[in-house]
Amino acid sequence: MTNINMPIYTRTGDTGTTALFGGKRVLKCEELVDVYGSIDELNSWVGYVASQLATPDVQQFLETIQSDLFTIGSTLAGWKGDVSALEPRIKEMESRIDLMEKDLPVIRNFILPGGSPLGAYTHITRSVCRRVERQTVALLSKQHVDPVILKYLNRLSDLFFMLARFINVKARKKEVIWQGIKKTK
Repeated sequence: MTNINMPIYTRTGDTGTTALFGGKRVLKCEELVDVYGSIDELNSWVGYVASQLATPDVQQFLETIQSDLFTIGSTLAGWKGDVSALEPRIKEMESRIDLMEKDLPVIRNFILPGGSPLGAYTHITRSVCRRVERQTVALLSKQHVDPVILKYLNRLSDLFFMLARFINVKARKKEVIWQGIKKTK
């Protein structure tokens, strides 16, 4: 088999458009393109968090999440793939959340994102995931979005919230409870 090197640049986007699956060209500022651009950003943050973890099982799971995110972005862009495989992953996320939660103190207030460097980066990943979820909900007014995608994104942000807390507890970083604005005299 011959290895064919293709250039990274195609020049087809030089006028501000990009191609969707099926060849339709749209402006790069369209809502759909913004959504899968945010999914790409989320995928990069997931990769960063995975690269910093010392637990091979969690690293492998996060790599699976990265693959799922490519599937979600591709599906939103018109690929006719099957997203039903996301359902069991949602269940796996819930199981992992439940396992981590057993080792964490109960919280009854909001906590400030931060802690250890990896915990803080994991909180960033969670907040980017929430943005992707909001953008995907907004996209519903323009095109069909499989409900499993919304459920997946919602659970994924929950997973990253719990993972950030778990990382911080293991790093012996105390969670900072949000106190609101203190009144001065």
